[in-house]
Amino acid sequence: MFVAGIDIGSVAAKAVILDAQTLSEAAFAVIPSGWNTREAGEQVLSAVCQQADITHSSLSHIVGTGYGRIALPWADKVVTEITCHARGAAHLFPQTGMVLDIGGQDSKAISIDSKGNVLDFIMNDKCAAGTGRFLQMLSGLLGMTLEELSSAAEQGTPVAISSMCAVFAETEIIGLLAQGTPPSHIAAGVFTAIARRMRTLFGRIPLRGECTFTGGLASSTAFARRLSQELSVAVNVPPQPQITGALGAALIAAKLTTTPH
Repeated sequence: MFVAGIDIGSVAAKAVILDAQTLSEAAFAVIPSGWNTREAGEQVLSAVCQQADITHSSLSHIVGTGYGRIALPWADKVVTEITCHARGAAHLFPQTGMVLDIGGQDSKAISIDSKGNVLDFIMNDKCAAGTGRFLQMLSGLLGMTLEELSSAAEQGTPVAISSMCAVFAETEIIGLLAQGTPPSHIAAGVFTAIARRMRTLFGRIPLRGECTFTGGLASSTAFARRLSQELSVAVNVPPQPQITGALGAALIAAKLTTTPH
C-alpha cells in the first residue's frame, strides 16, 4: 500500500510517496507553486505518481499540508505544516528536539518530543526578513541563484546589514553595490544577518535534544554552516530538506492506513 503527503508552500509544492508498511520512500517531487494552489497540488501529485510508477487511485491515503492545504479537495486529511515538519524531522533524525524551518514566507522554531509531537513553537510570519522571499530579493539584486549565493557567501567577508526589513535592506544593498562592495561580501553579510535573526527566534524556546534544519534554505550548505555557528550547536540537515513537511504528511497518511478503524 502506498500513501502520499502533499505540501503546498508559498514558493514550491512538494510531494512524497511512502510504502505505508515499511515507511520507505518510493518517490518525491518538487515544482513551483505558482498562483493556483489547487493546480499546483494536482501537478505535483501527478509528478510524484509518475516517479513512483503508480496511479493516483492506488494511493490508500493522502494528507495535505502547507498554506495551500485547503485547496486540496481530494486529500483525506489536512494537517498544519508545523506538525508535519516535526514528524518528518523526527523520522529522519530521531534525536531531534528542535526543528528550525525557513520557508518562502515565514520561519519557525518548533520544540518536539521523542515521538515528533509538537511541544511548543514560535513563528516569524509578519516580515519577509529571514525567509526565502528575502533571499529571492537578494538573488535578483546580485543576479545569482541560491547555489551561486551560497558559493559567494562562503568566499566573502560579511559586511554589516543594519536593517532586516526587506524593503530597507534592499535599499541598503543597492547602496553597498554602488559603493563597490563585492557581491560575495554582501551575500555573506545577508546570510549572517538571517542566521542571527534565527538565533533570536531559536533562543525563545529551550533546546531539547538535537537541532534539525528544514526548508528550502537548508539546501545551502553555506547557510547551514553559518546557522550552526550562530546557534553554537550542530545542525542536522536532511538529504532533501525541502520535502520534510511532505514527508511528515506522508507519515501521518501511513498511520491512517495502518491504524485499525
